[in-house]
Order: sequence, then C-alpha cells, then structure tokens
Amino acid sequence: MSSNQNETSAAVPSEDRSSATRLPRRTFLTAAASAAAATAFGRDYGPGTQPVRYPDPDIVVLDDRFKKYKLGNSAIQRLYHNPQMLWAEGPAWNGVGRYLLWSDIPNNVQMRWLEEDGHVTIFRHPSGNSNGNTFDFQGRQISCEHGTRKVVRYEYDGTKTVLAEEFEGKGFNAPNDAVVHPDDGAVWFTDPGYGSLMNYEGHKAPNDSPQPYRKEAVYRIDVRAGKITQLTDEIYKPNGLCFSPDYKKLYVADTGASHYDDAPRNIKVWDVVDGTSLANGREFASMETEYVTSDGEKKSGGGFADGIRADVDGNVWASAGWVGDGYDGAHIFAPDGTRIGQILLPEICSNVCFGGTKRNRLFMTGSQSLYAVYVETKGAHIT
Repeated sequence: MSSNQNETSAAVPSEDRSSATRLPRRTFLTAAASAAAATAFGRDYGPGTQPVRYPDPDIVVLDDRFKKYKLGNSAIQRLYHNPQMLWAEGPAWNGVGRYLLWSDIPNNVQMRWLEEDGHVTIFRHPSGNSNGNTFDFQGRQISCEHGTRKVVRYEYDGTKTVLAEEFEGKGFNAPNDAVVHPDDGAVWFTDPGYGSLMNYEGHKAPNDSPQPYRKEAVYRIDVRAGKITQLTDEIYKPNGLCFSPDYKKLYVADTGASHYDDAPRNIKVWDVVDGTSLANGREFASMETEYVTSDGEKKSGGGFADGIRADVDGNVWASAGWVGDGYDGAHIFAPDGTRIGQILLPEICSNVCFGGTKRNRLFMTGSQSLYAVYVETKGAHIT
C-alpha cells in the first residue's frame, strides 16, 4: 500500500532487500514473529506487507462532521522511513519547489522529500538542531533552531539572517515553531525550551529547571522594524501554533505536562487583536479522550498535541502522541473544539502540515518516519 522506495535513501546504509532465496523454517518463523510484533500496535508499513482494503480503517470517523473529509479511496502512506532518523519534526511545504522540508533534530539535519518522484535527500547540514520550519509569503524558509536558540531566515542567496536571538537582553530557551502573518510578514513563534532541556536536541542549560532561561512564552517578530514583542506567557509550554483561516484566532498546543504536574493537556486559543496582539486566552480542546485500541479495548487517557494546522473550514489538525495504540497519530477538531476524527499511526506523531500541488495532502512527521494522506479539504495557509 505505502510507497517505501526511499526507505533506505539519504543518510542510511542500504538494507538487504533480497527475498528470492527460500528461507529455512526457523528463519521464516522468526520473521513471522517479528512481523506479528510490528503489527501489534499499528499496522506494518514494511515492504511486501498486505495492502489495506479501502476505506482505510485507520482513518477514524468520530463525528459525522468528519465524514466529508475522509476519502474512501485514499490510504495512509509511509513515504519515508529511516532507522537512523531519530526525531522527525517541523514539516513545511514549499509550493514552488514542490517539496516537503522537515527537521531531524538530534541528527542536526533538515530533510527534503520531492513530490515529483518521492526522492529524499539531506537538505541542510548542520541545521542548528532546527525544530519547526515554515515559509514566509516571499518563499523564504524560516526555522526555529534549538542548538543556537534563535529564529532564522534563509535568504535567496543561501545566507542566513537572524530574526530573533534575545528579548529584553536575555536569550530564549529554544524557539520551537513559527507561523507568518500575511498583513505585515510578522513571524509569530513559541519558546517552550525543549532544546535547552537536553543535549540530545540542542545544548542543555546549566540548571535542572523546566524553565532553562526564562518563563515559556509566545512571541511576535516585527521583521520590518526589527522589534520583538512577548504576546503571552499564560501557558505552560507553548509548542505548535497556527492561525485560524481568517487570522482572527491563534491556536497554541500546550505540552507543559511533560514537565509540570499541574499543566493541562490541551490546545489553547486566543483572539488576535489588530493583527499584532492576543486577548481572551482559553482552552480550545482537551487532549484527554476515550479511545479504542487495535484489539478493540476501550481506554481513556491524554497525550500531547504538538504541531497543529488549520484547514480552510476552520478545523484544527493536531499531531498526537505519547499514549500508544489507538491514540497516537493525528486528531482533528471542529471549530467548536469537538474531536471529530483521528488518523492512527504506529509511531508518535510530532507535527503536521498541508501540502501537495492542491494543498489537500496532510503530511505527518512520526518519530522515524514521514507519513501522508489525501483528505477532502485544503490547508488554510501556504504552509
């Protein structure tokens, strides 16, 4: 079902794909056991596995409002898998180049998947241990770097411009994700600090506080004036963020429960005032939910929403994870905050974005893989 032609491209040595030789019975049984284990918590996307019968059972309708977005003849595809890719993050679609860019934070690289033939290459190394990426309305790449604790922009000639490295004389924790406002090109970004909490994704701060340098917050960069404004710190650890289709609301995922016992597991929303500030912060959706595992067991719990994106109808598509089978993947919320659908993945999903020629393909970075599925809607914004 899925296209795994690039499973060993880019930075990993080729795996042995030979299957012409007949396997001894003991080897066959060992392989069968391994295959069973691979499907115990989500289906196996490996080469030679059985195709999925349409409609894809891992695209789950929880509310009738989601039915219109599920295509009966579209399956979840694993476009790329690499055992040496450690934590895939920050997918962003480039419409001119027709490629998907994403980060592998611990390996300090950015990867690129080409729409024309599915080819995958290393796009940039080193990458400053970049996390979130996006493109501005002039097509320039913007990245949040854990390693340098900066927000940067790559210019047309390949040079790098630092957009943000400190606020009120003090450095940031580790910028995480960014979006761009169309009115003035301002860059809005989050600073939860994960890259400063571990050397694995950046450089650990010289203390053991969940706030390595400063209180976590959301910021706005006025790129024309070179001015940075703190928009809100009324959130534990602001992670992924996105605007509503009309740019009148800003949604931010809170992953503070990773380090604070009293933090909620939710997505918050604020009203955008005059395109430059925020007001009336409140919960948009909770990540606590009942879910059903692949063997039919009903459970309840809550993980995290990480990266989020809105579609043209105002639904919010959120990556989800850290719970397991029946939960991890992508969760879809209606404009009123109701969870209406799920896309189940066998890995923790870190982030999502809409892309493809028609902007109707949802790309999902999932731990060591890149997934995608066509849906009957479009992303509200360019990336």
